[in-house]
Amino acid sequence: MHWTCFLRILSVQPKNILNNGLNNFLSKRNCTSLMKAVLLKEYGSPDVLKLDRVPIPNKGNSEVLVRVKAAGINPVDLYMREGAFMSLPPLPTVLGKEVSGIIEEVGTDVKIFKIGDRVACCLPRNGGYAEYVTCHEKYLIPLSDKLTFSQGATLYVAYFVAYRALITTCRIKNNEHLLVHGGSGGVGIAAIQIAKSKGLKVSATAGTTKGMEMMKAVGADQVFNHKDKGYLLKMYASTEGKGFDVILENCADINLAKDFDVLNVNGRIAVVGTRGQIRQAPDKPKLISVNPRSLIYTEGKIQGVNLVRMTEEEFNEARTSVVNGVEEGWLKPVIGKEYALNQAPLAHKQLLSENIGSRGKIVFNLLL
Repeated sequence: MHWTCFLRILSVQPKNILNNGLNNFLSKRNCTSLMKAVLLKEYGSPDVLKLDRVPIPNKGNSEVLVRVKAAGINPVDLYMREGAFMSLPPLPTVLGKEVSGIIEEVGTDVKIFKIGDRVACCLPRNGGYAEYVTCHEKYLIPLSDKLTFSQGATLYVAYFVAYRALITTCRIKNNEHLLVHGGSGGVGIAAIQIAKSKGLKVSATAGTTKGMEMMKAVGADQVFNHKDKGYLLKMYASTEGKGFDVILENCADINLAKDFDVLNVNGRIAVVGTRGQIRQAPDKPKLISVNPRSLIYTEGKIQGVNLVRMTEEEFNEARTSVVNGVEEGWLKPVIGKEYALNQAPLAHKQLLSENIGSRGKIVFNLLL
């Protein structure tokens, strides 16, 4: 069956994707077979992550059981591990919102997928740091042979966030100029690739030479080092004094105040990441003032981007774009580093490091 037909069949009426009746990962077990999984039993530092053995989850009638080959590691996992959200899952739990692997069992109501299929799994309720996961059929993405399992494990969070920010929220248009602030991480790379596929000019920033080289390799027209003095003036000059039509902001606590000054008339800022309150720089914790006067001049807009607010209609639209992007060749996830499951504390410690986490996505490779 052609995947376009598959996507039509899986399309459902719009509603919040978290209202789908999925049970918590750890509550769906009633079997004696065990698997390895990284358990979170208490909130805290990376060292609270412990590799343990837990029962393999039971699939529902509309679900498949997938043997995991790779699992994505994302900043949201770090913040959840720290207990930094208002709404948190009951403990113990297993983190991880995306995996890739091979289907080993299918529920009685599964219509499209079969045993042996390569898939990526979107896991809104977590559970990915494990050898097996269950996933509802409508949250599966067919995994092309063009991608490795490690690449497949990065399709959900990075590309769906970038799609929601640029397409759903900012409604980017051909020939607009996009600034990706922090473009060498997973979401940044996804944003560059999506924007170029839509005919935009893309300027992007990173903090390392390797990060800049990577952004250029995935399609950025101009790259800048955000550690260089005066880099923002150079970027603004590249717009011929007009400013940027759209800014994708991965580090709002450092850059948001500056973004106001380089926004074009009717420009849009999509905030996809922040590590806290607005500050001068990571090594300068002093809070700075924010002057919104430029927003009055430009009539600019700022929009937060939250993946869990995506409706099922929006989810289906983003999935179609991802599947087509892989087949057309413009969607190519970049893997920065791979870890074994027993290296979960190390992976979390290095998740936001510019030496690793800012040069592509990091993943658990269960074949290591």
